[in-house]
Amino acid sequence: MDIKVLGPGCPKCKTLEKITRDAVEELNLDAQISKVEDIMEIMQYNVMKTPALVVNGEVVHKGGLPGYEALKDLLRKAQA
Repeated sequence: MDIKVLGPGCPKCKTLEKITRDAVEELNLDAQISKVEDIMEIMQYNVMKTPALVVNGEVVHKGGLPGYEALKDLLRKAQA
């Protein structure tokens, strides 16, 4: 699974990265997580509000922080 956390480095973006790493570890997923801070690369995903989460090339969340359980649900669905 390829996961990208999109955001310029604001506190919410950093929090999303942390809880994503925590959720991946808790769910024992085989995933590569990267942080994308370059605004031009973020815009390629048609994201105007950050933070956003991209799983396997698909934007699954944007414009705020999902709850931890909701994030785990997103990751489980993407894995299936």
